[in-house]
Amino acid sequence: MSRFGIAHAAIVALFLPGMAAGAELIADGHFSEDKDAFWASDGLKLERANGRLCVRVESNDEAWSQIIGVNGLKLEPGRIYRLSMTVATEPARAVSGRVQRAQEPWTAATEFTVAGSPDGTPFSTEFEALEPDEAQLVLPLGSREPGRVCLDDVSLVATGAVSPAARRASEGPAIRVNQSGYLTDGPKRATFVADAKQAIDFQLLDAKDRIVGKGKTHPSGFDPTAGVGTQIADFSPFSVSGDGYRLVSGDWASDRFSIGEDLYGQLRVDALSWFYPQRSGIEIKGAIAGKAYARPAGHVGVAPNVGDTAVACLSGEQAEALYGGWSCSYRLDVTGGWYDAGDHGKYAVTGALSAAQLLAAYERGLFFAPGSPVTRDGLSRIPENGNGLPDILDEARWELDFLLRMMVPDGEPLAGMVHHKVHDTAWTTAPMLPSDDPQPRALHRPSTAATLDVAAVAAQGARLFADQNPSFSARLLAAARKAWVAANASPALFAPKSDGLAGGGDYDDDSILDELFWAATELYLTTGNGEYLKTLQASPLWTDDVLSPGGAFDWRNVAGFARLQLALYGSGLPKADQEAIRGSVLVAARHFLALQQTEPFGLVYQPRERRYDWGSNQLMLQNLIVLSAAFDLSGEKAFLDGVREGMDYILGRNAMGLSYVTGYGARSPQNQHSRWYARQRDPSLPAPPVGSLAGGPNSTLVDDIARERLRGCAPQTCYVDDVEAYGSNEIAINWNAPLVYVASFLADAR
Repeated sequence: MSRFGIAHAAIVALFLPGMAAGAELIADGHFSEDKDAFWASDGLKLERANGRLCVRVESNDEAWSQIIGVNGLKLEPGRIYRLSMTVATEPARAVSGRVQRAQEPWTAATEFTVAGSPDGTPFSTEFEALEPDEAQLVLPLGSREPGRVCLDDVSLVATGAVSPAARRASEGPAIRVNQSGYLTDGPKRATFVADAKQAIDFQLLDAKDRIVGKGKTHPSGFDPTAGVGTQIADFSPFSVSGDGYRLVSGDWASDRFSIGEDLYGQLRVDALSWFYPQRSGIEIKGAIAGKAYARPAGHVGVAPNVGDTAVACLSGEQAEALYGGWSCSYRLDVTGGWYDAGDHGKYAVTGALSAAQLLAAYERGLFFAPGSPVTRDGLSRIPENGNGLPDILDEARWELDFLLRMMVPDGEPLAGMVHHKVHDTAWTTAPMLPSDDPQPRALHRPSTAATLDVAAVAAQGARLFADQNPSFSARLLAAARKAWVAANASPALFAPKSDGLAGGGDYDDDSILDELFWAATELYLTTGNGEYLKTLQASPLWTDDVLSPGGAFDWRNVAGFARLQLALYGSGLPKADQEAIRGSVLVAARHFLALQQTEPFGLVYQPRERRYDWGSNQLMLQNLIVLSAAFDLSGEKAFLDGVREGMDYILGRNAMGLSYVTGYGARSPQNQHSRWYARQRDPSLPAPPVGSLAGGPNSTLVDDIARERLRGCAPQTCYVDDVEAYGSNEIAINWNAPLVYVASFLADAR
């Protein structure tokens, strides 16, 4: 057999069922030979007699004050292990335990509890090993009740089964690529899902399957976020433009992809055009959005819709439960804006950041890509196309007008504050067009966070509309100042957590330090007023590390976005402050690049304990925006290439082998969670439009689909393309807004 054939056989072995069971990892688990390696923490004395390991524990409220365990467990990542033992306790008590990493951060592979009894309770559990580091079995025994604990028949063996995570990660092609394509002068890497330890030969074929390049992979080891072994194929030197390329290795082939100079211009158009059919309060015309997406205006008071034209504040039992009986005597016309996600709610905090990121894409075009299509009329598919105003400003204004309508009127208590959200008073179900929503709507209590967010985006908009529409610019600036004053007069009006009590998402937030920082940032950048700068300099966020690799920013944590705005556009800052702010962005970006080099799938995202968050795809995009800012500040091509490679994950180079943008690549989501893009439930309805970004893998299994199908999923595989899988597969304005920014950056940056 050739050297290539041996490598190929080694890869396939990972996915064959019935892998050989492993050797026993617990020495003398029957405690009959006096050769076990169990230890005890200070103050405990282990006794070995009659084939049992026993210890007497004293009264102590702290469980981890008295521990027994065994070290030196070498687990093979991606394999399933069975742990079993018999636990006897006098008196009867529960005994908990963990198999965990044997050093910080002590990551648990499994946690368990055994109902110990005087006669002994048999126990067994199976788990998947995800860490390549040495593990330990530990049992914290501290208890209020003193007593005796004995172990017998302790065993830990590999079962021979292939892990569910490995199976999920093996469902696509073994060679994962950016299914959309690679830029001619950018990095071109693919990830092999492969358990082989040696390098693997691969070939690059063109559309006619002619060999145009050859190479060897670089083994990159087990990826615990994917649950599989990996290798990286680098074909960056190849730079001939064309379509239909693919990588092959033996019988394996990647999806076909393009190599070219303009691969992101159309994505910018589609991602931005996505917002039009997401609009509330306007008829969506098939001639603009596509015939399948035509629908009547939603929430304009046409039966059965109650509508958003005269919405009262929440009252009754719901208001009492959430806000201690708060209500108001006025009604507001809050038509317009974007539906936040797959339901019919509209939320000020997500709306403000989403509009801000569209405005930021426009501002970047003005300063760093003169002549960019993002700064011109005619870019996207919207009714305002051709009105002389840049389309991205038209789209942002649709939300800005709505946010201004959410302000408490003059003369009322809390005047100038912004209502946190407006949505139905009870949940509706899919499918349901916005115009068919029969539920009453209600304004929820204003919040300090929403008010400061609106102050920020209104100030930003005032700056960017100044030349295009001076009267609207002046209106925005007046609203920003009013909101700033109102928020500072009510600095602790927080949005509560309701656990979905009232027909919409909570978007709860009990800290406004970051929102205050963002509002002061935009007001300073727009006005140059030194009072706003003093607020910034007095904030701990002025010098804190606010750009985390677990997600540089999102709607709840906006300080990172403010930091980038100051770095990019704070030319009026004192020189020392300007250098410090810009330096902090470059330091964070270099850290992101270093992390990217350790990731077999080339992503820029490292959440705590490797648990992927809700909206992980947009968090990755926000981190890419940090890299894009570093490129704009420094001109260093490494940052540009980091953004390019980071997009590979979004477009198919991931554990699912799936492009997360609908309509891009060989396989993309078609069933994102939505009440009106619900073809999976109603064939007469469309799938989400091209350019829709799915939220992405979510380690917290929040919906029934996830709990049914994704138990034990490795973080990158905690995703399913199902209309009911809202935890990982929802669409959202604050997902697509950073997609617009990154696509626009990549379309323009050279």
